[in-house]
Amino acid sequence: MVHKSLEQACLIMDRSGVDTRKCMMCGKCSATCPAFDEMDYHPHQFVKMVTEGDIESLLSSKSLWKCLSCFACVERCPRGVEPANVVEALRVTLLRRQGENYITADDIPGLLDDKLPQQAIVSAFRKYKK
Repeated sequence: MVHKSLEQACLIMDRSGVDTRKCMMCGKCSATCPAFDEMDYHPHQFVKMVTEGDIESLLSSKSLWKCLSCFACVERCPRGVEPANVVEALRVTLLRRQGENYITADDIPGLLDDKLPQQAIVSAFRKYKK
């Protein structure tokens, strides 16, 4: 069980591009979070829980969807840890696990719209492919 937790933590760190072990738990990210009052886990706790391998608690948390992705936490971090990227990696992990959002490259041409920004297409493909 511990091995799987650490494996999941490494996956989240890899997917987010964040080394959560750099966090010194100063709480500046949480102090600046506009969604702080709505969350059961706060940005610095997300980072700590990934470091400790407590991924399942995060994946079942409503805080995962309360994050506004405003990147205020990223701006305030004195160590360059990016909690918003960790949250996004957790969201992607959960969406991929659910399997209901799976799309293939062949599905994309039918979804294209001239008004849709290319960045949205690339982002959606990244998030919703296995």
